[in-house]
Amino acid sequence: MAGKKKEASLQTSVTNQEQWEEMLATKGLTVVDVYQQWCGPCRAVVSLLRKIKNELGDDLLHFATAEADSIDALERYQGKCEPTFLFYGGGELVAVLRGANAPLLQRLIVEELTKEKLVLEQGGERRAVKDDDLADDEKKEEEAPQQSENGESIIVPASKSYTVAIIKPDAVAHGKANEIIMKIQDAGFEILAHDERTLSEVEARDFYQHKATEAGFEDLVQFMSSGPSHILVLSQVEGTSNVVPAWRELIGPADVEEAKNQKPESLRAQYGTQTLFNAVHGSEDSDQASRELAFFFPNFRTASITEQDGEEEHVERTLALIRSDIARENRENILAEIHKAGFTVALQREVMLTEEQVKQFYSQHVEEDYFPALLRSMTSGPVLALALARTGAVHHWKKIIGPSDINKAKEESPDCLRAQFAVENEPINQLHGSASHEEAQREINFFFPQQKTLAVIKPDAMEQHRESILEEIHGRGFSVTQLKEMVLSREMAEEIYKEHKEKPFFDQLVEFMCRGPCLMLILTKENAVEEWRDMMGPTDPDQAKVTSPNSLRARFASDILHNSVHGSSNEQHAKEKIQFIFGDISSDAELEGDRETDRTISEHDNSGSENTGMSKSPTEEMSDNHQQHEGDPHDSNPCSPQTGESDEPENCN
Repeated sequence: MAGKKKEASLQTSVTNQEQWEEMLATKGLTVVDVYQQWCGPCRAVVSLLRKIKNELGDDLLHFATAEADSIDALERYQGKCEPTFLFYGGGELVAVLRGANAPLLQRLIVEELTKEKLVLEQGGERRAVKDDDLADDEKKEEEAPQQSENGESIIVPASKSYTVAIIKPDAVAHGKANEIIMKIQDAGFEILAHDERTLSEVEARDFYQHKATEAGFEDLVQFMSSGPSHILVLSQVEGTSNVVPAWRELIGPADVEEAKNQKPESLRAQYGTQTLFNAVHGSEDSDQASRELAFFFPNFRTASITEQDGEEEHVERTLALIRSDIARENRENILAEIHKAGFTVALQREVMLTEEQVKQFYSQHVEEDYFPALLRSMTSGPVLALALARTGAVHHWKKIIGPSDINKAKEESPDCLRAQFAVENEPINQLHGSASHEEAQREINFFFPQQKTLAVIKPDAMEQHRESILEEIHGRGFSVTQLKEMVLSREMAEEIYKEHKEKPFFDQLVEFMCRGPCLMLILTKENAVEEWRDMMGPTDPDQAKVTSPNSLRARFASDILHNSVHGSSNEQHAKEKIQFIFGDISSDAELEGDRETDRTISEHDNSGSENTGMSKSPTEEMSDNHQQHEGDPHDSNPCSPQTGESDEPENCN
């Protein structure tokens, strides 16, 4: 007990401004360990200070700890993660030491104590100092508005891939930020931008708003706003076309225990302590990277390598329509031209339009002489709708397709797509492009409205993979409208899988789903049903490892029954299961009892299943002919061979 009392009396604890002022009035030299509330004083030097105190035995030497967060005079030190020791004599700052350098700290204490005793005994001059690092910070802050006013940007060539990395407060508080940064650079990443900042609670809520419905959200907000983080923009590893998966590989799984078991060399395994305090964050995909860049670095932009005039180029989307007359025969040729022009197919959908939908979409053209021919062309067969992404997408797509008048296109731009793919004796051009950025957004929303789908994290994945799966769901841009953790009764499991009641595996499937808790989620996004199924991957994990190695089932499933996750096979199933599990949660079109409309269904030979239609608002009633295709590996096209597969165990959802 005596030892504890001695340690407690060694350093005076200063936790408010009044105590701080009292401390400054203390005669002699006071060495103050300035600390942040989230990490506490530097315990590593306590034994050293005790040793110095015992050796010197000087009543003029005092030690104190000061909590920067609650002392007005230390406001400039708030959020500084590096151990900081301030030396005060006669109420004035006489020396500063950063870092827990024991030999230097001991030498400085002896030197400054000697100086202070000379001042007190002989009336010498006390030389006060300023903290140069704080002066540099003030200078930077003064310069910041000028930089903003000048519109200075962080520029990276469009050919480079980039992602956002965050070194979280727990790693910063433990003094690991620089060590992590060195490991990032050693791994071949280029740091394009670096900012140390403490998020406010409002900023943390905004940044993690997609997790607002999750249990533990408030803890996450408090943690991320508890101290400084290092925000980095990373560029690609040598020879890597996409930096996101490379960074995800380096940081490891979100769950620290899983990271230690599966990726012991990962950053989270080395520096994380638990799922919340897992040291680092990384963008899940390029879309999330763009959103996070806009949040932290509003002046970040991409530029083409040959860009010389300084004109900003932002990645944007535009709508492309391939009308039915050429969609079947020339689809692949047109898609090849699209990829050749540097576009990414962000969304793809083949639809049958009604006359009302065409009139709604082309409302500004209804009174034109050519509209009857346009109406006939748009309703004569399935239309392929594409959301195309690239820098300057609207302008570039319009340039590629050429003039809307076919004769003019053939005369002035014979190489344009409208000229190349004109249909004989057909006055209507066969390709559509949005006229402006605003039109593009409206038209994309028309063909790709927000969808809801049901997602289930199954009992086999709940304990070890739940947090990783949730993190990836948010990273892929899904909004979690609602979630519910529950243990299914046999009756509920039978209802969810009632389509398979006559199948031999039914009882085994039901028993497994009742074995432990499941997490039920309503996911919302454009093309949510297909994107979630694409993210899950094939139901057989062995097949998933071959065809979709980055899918959830490839990484987390153990076998065809214990395959981690479930998803609705189509919109109608999603509607029914959501209503069964969550009840009447919304007045949105997806959950209303809208009138049923016939839909043209495309069967997938390799899935052995059908997509059944469901009713929608006028926009959403468009008949989906979701076609299988071999996508470019660099595409973010959500259509996949898994679309529409059944819930059978050989395709277990």
